[in-house]
Amino acid sequence: MSTDELRPIAWTGSALRVIDQTMLPGRLEHVDIATVDALIGAIRRLAVRGAPQLGVLGAIGVVIAMDEGVRQGWTDGRLEAAIDAIRAARPTAVNLAWGVDRVRPLMAEGRDAVLAAALAMVEDDERVNRAIGSHGADWILARVQRPVRVITHCNTGALATVAWGTALGIVRELHARGALGVVYVDETRPLLQGARLTAWELERDGIPYLVQADGAAASTILRGLVDVAIFGADRIAANGDVANKVGSLGVALACREAGIPCLSAAPVSTVDLATPTGDDIEIEMRGDDEVVAFGGVRVAPEGARAHNPAFDVTPARFITGLVTEHGVLAVAAGETPARVLGA
Repeated sequence: MSTDELRPIAWTGSALRVIDQTMLPGRLEHVDIATVDALIGAIRRLAVRGAPQLGVLGAIGVVIAMDEGVRQGWTDGRLEAAIDAIRAARPTAVNLAWGVDRVRPLMAEGRDAVLAAALAMVEDDERVNRAIGSHGADWILARVQRPVRVITHCNTGALATVAWGTALGIVRELHARGALGVVYVDETRPLLQGARLTAWELERDGIPYLVQADGAAASTILRGLVDVAIFGADRIAANGDVANKVGSLGVALACREAGIPCLSAAPVSTVDLATPTGDDIEIEMRGDDEVVAFGGVRVAPEGARAHNPAFDVTPARFITGLVTEHGVLAVAAGETPARVLGA
């Protein structure tokens, strides 16, 4: 199965069927989710992840909560609390709350109305991603000689969306146009979403890539081995600051020093105009074991604690362009995300 055919989430009629991404690349395993606790657990342990995918999961999560409420005889207060818990499961990623908020007003019209809206979001995701891919490839090819050498951080492909991908969708579009040279895939510590997931997708599509340690990224860029950096976003502030997987800031700083473009690719649903700047973005802190252990084996001394932010914030001045389904904003030049939304 190529990633062009890959659909990491599906609605079975009574449950949400997802790929458990913690099992990749060793095993392609699907899990059915039919309760709020199971959904929140899958989100928090990163069995499901990626900003666009979380938006869809938030919407379908409302349906799961409504169905469970009927089965369990929940009161309205219990149902609302369950939906609030889904909404808050990943505080940095704005798309999860966006997906919940988009369908929540339809609850008064009944479960079928909520489900129809959620499934429409699933259908729309691939269209949005393909538009991002096209705009991003056009922008790059107008400025960079072929073959294009790309560096990317974390996973932004089909596994992070519903299909195709955002930043990795641009890579796939460049490859489809015969314009791609190679992709440097940052391993993305501590959970290796680059080495495990991005490499898995690229391998299946026959796209040339090299996995590298995160610590090699700046040197790879400054040695002139890269033409453009492309990563995703989990929340974009009104001023264009971008919260993304921790390590993205280092890539952007190296690009600034090397004088090459750094692009962030995301749907407009990731833009949060209620968040003025990156300083206002809550950064999710995760557990010690992700850093002090590896594969279940402790690699730091007993008693060692970890500083484990899941995300960092790249200031807008280091983001050459923000690629959305509507085009490319020159964020570093002062074009604000508010323009994307017509505000």
